[in-house]
Amino acid sequence: MTATRKTGFDNVVHAGDVLIVGAGLAGLFTALKCEGPVTILSPAPMGSGTSSTWAQGGIAAALGADDAPELHARDTEAAGAGIVDPQVARLLANDAAARIADLSGMGVRFDRDPAGNLVLGREAAHGRNRIVRVTGDRAGAEIMATLVKRVKETPRIRVLEGLLAYELAMEGGRVAGVYAHPVGDKASTILIRAGATILAMGGIGGLYEVTTNPPQARGQGVGMAARKGAIIADPEFVQFHPTAIAVGRDPAPLATEALRGEGAILVNDRGERFMPGVHADAELAPRDVVARAIFRQIRQGRRVFLDASKAVGARFPEAFPTVYACCMAAGIDPSVSHIPVAPAAHYHMGGISVDHNARTSLPGLWAIGECSSTGAHGANRLASNSLLEAIVFGARAAADINAAVTRHPEARAAILPPESLGDATPPSLAPLRRIMTANVGLERNAEDLRRALDFILKLENAAAHDPDLRNMAATCLLVAGAALLRTESRGGHFRSDFPAARPEWTHRTFLTLDEVRASLSTRAGNAHSQATAGRA
Repeated sequence: MTATRKTGFDNVVHAGDVLIVGAGLAGLFTALKCEGPVTILSPAPMGSGTSSTWAQGGIAAALGADDAPELHARDTEAAGAGIVDPQVARLLANDAAARIADLSGMGVRFDRDPAGNLVLGREAAHGRNRIVRVTGDRAGAEIMATLVKRVKETPRIRVLEGLLAYELAMEGGRVAGVYAHPVGDKASTILIRAGATILAMGGIGGLYEVTTNPPQARGQGVGMAARKGAIIADPEFVQFHPTAIAVGRDPAPLATEALRGEGAILVNDRGERFMPGVHADAELAPRDVVARAIFRQIRQGRRVFLDASKAVGARFPEAFPTVYACCMAAGIDPSVSHIPVAPAAHYHMGGISVDHNARTSLPGLWAIGECSSTGAHGANRLASNSLLEAIVFGARAAADINAAVTRHPEARAAILPPESLGDATPPSLAPLRRIMTANVGLERNAEDLRRALDFILKLENAAAHDPDLRNMAATCLLVAGAALLRTESRGGHFRSDFPAARPEWTHRTFLTLDEVRASLSTRAGNAHSQATAGRA
């Protein structure tokens, strides 16, 4: 790999065969599965500030004697409210055992019983115990620590920290790398070239005022790809975790769903358990059902609590150390006291549309992890399928690139730089986060969505010379625009003015940023319908 060198406009870095933008689970696992030189780009120190590190529950995999990949696939389809791609659900479930074996081989120490068998937990909407854990609720942190160590020990992998990608570099209609700037220094442009570019930039939760995601998860990957014409799938489907710990922190700490799998119950400030009257599975109902039930309690003036004192009790410090530490820091002993909870933006089912090998619609670009949309989650992700999807499609992207990527020589002419970033003070992000929560949140309607879209379009114009905010605005435009176009309620997308699912909407959404703009200008869904029919 060649050292940084000066060009006519700024710096150029040759990444080698593969550039991976993002250092979460998807990015690190994929780098380890690639065979050639890899450069990983990360705005923060490797292993910090990623949703993967914060993941508590574990990884879903049909490994029990009473389980099978077909059962896992069926549960995945059921949770996805009718629009999961069945081929992808089967692919995900079938590949799970091999990917767990990969992680074990990399040094991840999954929880095992005295006989050496994996300990399998249960989470909502799973018909079997199939959640593979690490140190109770520390799956994400422990897996990431292991992969960070392995990456540091691998000479062919180079990590560039403190750089934030903001635009795809195009050459002859093909993605040839990214433009980036140092964090905190938007005046400096760096072109990072590569034979293959993989976006692993995380989700969009940070675009909402109340979220369980780290601040870096603000949809920049989706926005970058969309602004170059990439097809985006299912952007309207945002999952709100029912039980963020409501102690005034931003981001909000998470009370893992595994607590309800252990038998924890939800009660309001009157001591009333309300979930049995909402769904037959009570606290183990799909996340969107539980989240809306809690939201409606709060809207009625009630406070909501998670009571794990009987289900977990004295086992809390060992069984769920992360939740226990968060609660204790807020002055709450969850082994004997109720935990205050509220819904928070948690996971984006939508993202950059990819095929079974994680290829996007843009030549030279792959996408993995939460910034992608594989079709595995449909309208509502099944618990603990997110980490699984990251490693399954990370492995597939790596295999595809290992077999097919065109090696690009380093001595190439410099691509023309993007337009000047400017030095004007960008608009504040806080109003955007507020309007996304208020108008594009758990419950939506046409009037609120149009109000949000008007605001987003004005913000986009005001952020003309701020690429990071422009990417965020593009992502918000896709989420809100697709939510306005989908005139029904399904999974994580709930319209109070269209509260029922409609048969004609039993399909995924596929669109581009230009198609969203066109549909908004006419206030009609013709452009969306034509795009969907052509790509369904």
